[in-house]
Amino acid sequence: MFESEYDVIVVGAGHAGSEAAAAAANMGCSTLLITMNLQNIAQMSCNPAMGGIAKGQIVREIDALGGYSGIVSDTSAIQFKMLNKSKGPAMWSPRVQSDRMRFAEDWRLKLEQTPNLDFYQEMVAGLIVEKDKLVGVRTSLGLEVRGKTVVLTNGTFLNGLIHIGEKQFGGGRAGERAATGITADLLNLGFESGRMKTGTPPRVDGRSLDYSKMTEQPGDDIPWKFSYSDITKPLEKQRSCYMTYTSPEVHDLLREGFDRSPMFNGRIQSIGPRYCPSIEDKINRFADKDRHQMFIEPEGWNTVEVYVNGFSTSLPEDVQFKALRSVVGFEKVKFFRPGYAIEYDYFPPTQLKHTLETKLVDGLFFAGQINGTTGYEEAASQGLIAGVNAALKVKEQDEFILKRDEAYIGVLIDDLITKGTEEPYRMFTSRAEYRTLLRQDNADFRLTGKSFEIGLASEERFNKMLDKKDKSESFVDFFKNTSYDWKEANEILKENNSATVKQNDKLFKLFSRPQITMDDVRQFNDVENYIQEHNLDTEVLEQTEVQVKYAGYIEKEKNNADKLQRLEYVKIPADFDYSQLKSMSYEAREKLQEIQPRTVSQASRVSGVNPADISVLLVYLGR
Repeated sequence: MFESEYDVIVVGAGHAGSEAAAAAANMGCSTLLITMNLQNIAQMSCNPAMGGIAKGQIVREIDALGGYSGIVSDTSAIQFKMLNKSKGPAMWSPRVQSDRMRFAEDWRLKLEQTPNLDFYQEMVAGLIVEKDKLVGVRTSLGLEVRGKTVVLTNGTFLNGLIHIGEKQFGGGRAGERAATGITADLLNLGFESGRMKTGTPPRVDGRSLDYSKMTEQPGDDIPWKFSYSDITKPLEKQRSCYMTYTSPEVHDLLREGFDRSPMFNGRIQSIGPRYCPSIEDKINRFADKDRHQMFIEPEGWNTVEVYVNGFSTSLPEDVQFKALRSVVGFEKVKFFRPGYAIEYDYFPPTQLKHTLETKLVDGLFFAGQINGTTGYEEAASQGLIAGVNAALKVKEQDEFILKRDEAYIGVLIDDLITKGTEEPYRMFTSRAEYRTLLRQDNADFRLTGKSFEIGLASEERFNKMLDKKDKSESFVDFFKNTSYDWKEANEILKENNSATVKQNDKLFKLFSRPQITMDDVRQFNDVENYIQEHNLDTEVLEQTEVQVKYAGYIEKEKNNADKLQRLEYVKIPADFDYSQLKSMSYEAREKLQEIQPRTVSQASRVSGVNPADISVLLVYLGR
């Protein structure tokens, strides 16, 4: 039935599991993806969208590394938007509205076309450990599957409990049973666990909505895409979303059900995502607000099913229905299904290494919501890193770790294992201290070379990146070395309400002005001729503009990163005994003993550790 032994076994086929399986298999490892239902591979359990603030940067990083999320997001997109375009490029974040059914189908087809990857449908009920070493997994039917490494990506399924009003029942997702057995095995192995909560809004019949009363939210006039590869193309047509609002009347109707809400009557004990609260939580916490935005998102090209973004709830279904019918445009709404909340087991990520391998069990990796994160993108990125490192461990090669100045993925993982999380973790641009370096436009420059070295990104991908980098750098040099005619320049400057000049100067200086765009400088014949002669595409033009306009900021941040990175090279011995550092604060010793940071830089980021504690550590290590 199975191979005698797999290099990598991936448990769960959500976004984390799918990326983990793809990465391990594409690196040449025999891989088994085992999940409870093969029809639900990479299902979008909540909103039908990929990307957004900081999340879009993560998807581009996954794509730059050779993962599939960017490609599938492009092939299943129904709308594209670049968010935060009014701000600097460090804040630009791509987002697509997705066709939910096509997204899952495209993911499955991509996985089926991946060599070295086998599939099996069943619930994994436990882990097989022999002589303190992980050797495989055990299914609910009692089958044993041997594996050199195992990646757990269980999502919300571990002892999942669904809440709708006063009703509660076991389940990992609507219509699917919970996964049992794994938590007990992990606790017996010495792991600590906790409970978290997330929720989802009702799905409704789009034919019952009055869109004329709502505000249309179209995609970009000139849409772009996620993947750096030539496999995908930008959208030629798009579907609009719509926006409406709740009202005081809606809030009053929702409050009528608070006494039956599992959030307020004590049935739900765990913590939900701070930045994606339920509608009842919003009107309770922000009682001074008389309305909240709701985004009406189609679930695909052809389906009439609609996702009601902003109305996540676990209130009784009759309360949900009555309140929604009081929303403008929803007066005749029909439900496909009510919203619900779900509680599930997670394992505090301070129990992991930077590779996402557990500290307690050799060869066991965790990725996704099992680590306390929320969001498809965060899960997918962890899955990829776990899959890569599981493959590298099998091959007995050096581990693959991304630092905080190299990727949002590096920030995400370092935050999780260094600081831990007591609420579902979501990525924001503000979490990255080097966000000017970690832009969505340069993810391939940052990561494709690293991925190519370990055998994940293809040679074609690598060469395409080198070509883009060479063309961008050459175009920047062109601006630095080419002069403009001041009379011609003044015509352009006047059009853009920018101060005029009195002498010729380099184009780089002119282009650096905030008001001047690539379209403006293309009015100079030398610039347009260069573009045509070198056949420069949109990506190269965008990259060049960013490099010219933000050269000072980028250079400053690089210098700051270089200074701080010096502490990354000061290693701390494995299993270092912090109790011997009596001059260090008790809290710092306790936290560092638990986390066991690899470097002094990581130690400095541990919660409760202050600069004086780091000085003590540096003095001791210097001895």
